Amino acid sequence: MSIKNTPITVARGDGIGPEIMDATLRILEVAGARLDINEIEIGEKLYEKGIMNGISDESWDTLRDTKVFLKAPIFTPMGGGFKSLNVTVRKTLGLYANVRPSVAYHPFIDTNFPNMDLVVVRENEEDLYAGIEYSQVDGAVQSIKMITRAGSERICRYAFEYAKANGRKKVTCMVKDNIMKMADGLFYEVFQEIAAEYPEIENERYIVDIGMARVAANPNEFDIIVTENLYGDIVSDIAAEVTGSVGLGISANIGETCAMFEAMHGTAPDIAGQGIANPSGLLLGSIMMLTHIGQGDVAEKVHNAWLKTIEDGIHTGDIYKEGVSKERVGTDDFTKAVIERMGQKPEQLPARSYPKGEGGLVLPPLKERAAVSKELIGADVFVEWREADRASGADALADIARKALVDGIDLSIISNRGTKVWPDGGAETFCAPMWRLRYKAKSGSLSSTQITKLLDNLYSVGLPFVKVEKLYEFENGKPGFTKAQGE
Repeated sequence: MSIKNTPITVARGDGIGPEIMDATLRILEVAGARLDINEIEIGEKLYEKGIMNGISDESWDTLRDTKVFLKAPIFTPMGGGFKSLNVTVRKTLGLYANVRPSVAYHPFIDTNFPNMDLVVVRENEEDLYAGIEYSQVDGAVQSIKMITRAGSERICRYAFEYAKANGRKKVTCMVKDNIMKMADGLFYEVFQEIAAEYPEIENERYIVDIGMARVAANPNEFDIIVTENLYGDIVSDIAAEVTGSVGLGISANIGETCAMFEAMHGTAPDIAGQGIANPSGLLLGSIMMLTHIGQGDVAEKVHNAWLKTIEDGIHTGDIYKEGVSKERVGTDDFTKAVIERMGQKPEQLPARSYPKGEGGLVLPPLKERAAVSKELIGADVFVEWREADRASGADALADIARKALVDGIDLSIISNRGTKVWPDGGAETFCAPMWRLRYKAKSGSLSSTQITKLLDNLYSVGLPFVKVEKLYEFENGKPGFTKAQGE
């Protein structure tokens, strides 16, 4: 019985992208990968045509049809309203899990950590990468950090399921919940809930700044790291760097129905067209793709041939080192070397084996949660006011703000850039022209009508609002807002 090929979408990308994609596809073909390849054009040429996200409608149809995307790096123009194609694809196709292994290949690639083998599992759709930003006052910008329970649950469960499927022993959660008590606090709360379902796997928490420092100083302490979007982007780059080469970094982006595989590095336009680019990052990404689509037999052949090439000292310039490497080669000769070693296994580096005929992880559905009721107890009203730049001037603002009061509401505090400046603010505190007036119910709850009347009154007293955030208290006793610094 003939084995059916798996359709995939391929994009050759920009810069060195076409060169390393050519090399990768040549190796996969020789290895016997069972693929039906559908090519699309993305990136710089599309941006030049005025397509702001770098991908056409027809290409979206191809991606949704194949559900598997092998992508070379692409160029995203700076400014001008152009959107990152990577972020667009991840969010549009629901690729919520970004998986980035970082492995040392000592002694053949120089590193201070010969036993390093960790995986960063990064939430891929939320956090500051949601790109929700506002500027209501000249010189002040707000960027919204979006963390949801559902998003946190999916990525934390993926990390534990990945550990279970790959024989990993520990999952580390990296957060900054000592500062972002609500956003990062929710992420860690969900992590703890999910961790309790996997007692056979050790779990721990690190504050992200010291956690990243430990990755740079002693990555052998870690096995799997699960974290939010921005933190994961940074820590995975650190991890790839300390293995010896960011150029070997790989990235799998996994969703419920679709997946994208790529190298971590960029387009490297300074070396494009010179035939010296290292295709290893994209090739290793394609190995993750092969395991995802159930072609572990091919993944095993390709990975071991690549390991044997590295072990034999056949190195491109980015990883070449006198006394360790035996031959400095370009893209084409490196590709030929991997092909020549197809069917061989490394002798010093650990050979790889993959399950045959199994696809990617299948996660259980999200937990069902009952809706939690809440009551409106106040509002944070942001106003533009330029008559003072120190907390000592906040008394004058408070006098104006209290003229807008309505029955049942009181002015609780005034803050600036997250720090309380009234009452009893520090005279030294510098203030931007965007101020936050926190109004709260004197007792019980408020109505939207009361808030609307308050906003009308602020206009009347010369303090038109630029933004309003309602303050809620939930039935589980949790406030839906944080206190200002010093409150």
